Parts: sequence; structure tokens; C-alpha cells
Amino acid sequence: MQFEDILYEVRNGVAWITINRPEKMNAFRGTTCDELIKALNKAGYDREVGCIVLAGAGDRAFCTGGDQSAHDGNYDGRGTIGLPMEELHTAIRDVPKPVIARVQGFAIGGGNVLCTICDLTICSDKAIFGQVGPKMGSVDPGYGTAFLARVVGEKKAREIWYLNKRYSGPEAVAMGLANLCVPPEQLDATVQEWAETICERSPTAIAIAKRSFNMDTAHQSGIAGMGMYALKLYYDTEESREGVKALQEKRKPEFRKYAK
Repeated sequence: MQFEDILYEVRNGVAWITINRPEKMNAFRGTTCDELIKALNKAGYDREVGCIVLAGAGDRAFCTGGDQSAHDGNYDGRGTIGLPMEELHTAIRDVPKPVIARVQGFAIGGGNVLCTICDLTICSDKAIFGQVGPKMGSVDPGYGTAFLARVVGEKKAREIWYLNKRYSGPEAVAMGLANLCVPPEQLDATVQEWAETICERSPTAIAIAKRSFNMDTAHQSGIAGMGMYALKLYYDTEESREGVKALQEKRKPEFRKYAK
């Protein structure tokens, strides 16, 4: 299986899936999402694989969400939203093996949502977490909001989305967004160690446990679908487009003038 935007490697029973767009801070485009879905399914149903690691290439970023350079109201010619985010999020949740987010730098926007959805998150003390959606004329109306509230608590989730602050690795651990924070030079070894420990456990027991953990939030898939439809309508407004325009013009967005 050939990939353009990601790297796929199995290390001692652990599948490492790495977004390989460091020049774009590992922001994803349509191709990236499609390949991530294929790789997750490949690893998820490979009997030789016991755990999956989701990573980002380079030192600067795990993932910074959607590639704005590919977004002018249209990602990769796919229409207004253009990214198969529901399918990607569902793939992470549905594969019968734990997915560990390995975060060495920025986990911002859609990248922060990926960390939220992954079963475990291990970060370095140089990691930076946060949301930017409302600053950019965007939002994740599915797992990125409601599921985040389950992970970090309702008040903290609202703070993350309303204020768009940035949080360090230790802060992410304290709020429950990450499991462990280690020095950068220890990150890969620690992730591999945790993953190999999981590989030693009963795969059927792990698969049942993961399904059970997800059971009480399975309804959010339907909510996410409706939310993404609403998001499409929002992206077609001048208010939403103002976020991208302001970024391109390197100025502060003026959302209020478009409020109805």
C-alpha cells in the first residue's frame, strides 16, 4: 500500500502511522485524511499488530488541523467541508486496538481533536495543546466539543473552545487530556514501551474494553453527522470566511460585522 502524506511502519507489533507533512506543521488535507483512514484500517485488522501509534513528523508539530492553504471555501475540490473528518474520527474509535497519540509539539485545532479521540496520549514537555476554531471561523461540532467535555470536564472544555488558550504538556496531563508528559528525548521510547505492554495483553479483552469504553458516547457519531451538516452551512457564510481571509491578510478577524 503506497502513501503520499503519511509513513507506515510496524515496530515489534506496534504500527506507527506518521503524518509526514512537517513543512505544513503536519496539517491535513483530503489526501492525508484518506490515507490515515486506510492505514488505521490496515493496522487495526492486521493480526500481527497489537497497538497503533499516531504521530507527526519533525520536531514542531503533532498536527495543526486542516491545511488552510488548501482551503478557500473548498478542500481539494471536495466541496465546502471537503475533509472526511467523521470517517477519520470513526476509524480511530472503531479499530479494535488502542491508538496512542504521540505528541512532540503543537496539537492545535483538528490535531487537538485527534488527541482527544485517541485512546491514550503521551506528550513531551515541549507539547502545546489548544483550539483555534472560533478564531478561524470554524468549530468541531462532534467529538471535538462534546467528547472533549467528557475527557476534561464541561467547564474546561468550554474554556478551551471559547478562549482558545494554549496549554503545556504538564497542563494537558493535569486536565486529563494527556496521560503522561516526558522529556523529548524519552518520548519515542516511552510510547513504544506503553504500546509493547499493550501488545502483551489479551487482544480480545482489549478490543472488548475499547468497545465498552466507547459505548456510552456512541451516540455522538450521529450528533457529529448532524453537526457537520450544520458546519457546511456555516462555512458558506461570510462570517466563517472572514477567519481565513484575516489569516491570509495577517490581521485580526472582524467577525462581529457579519453577525445576524
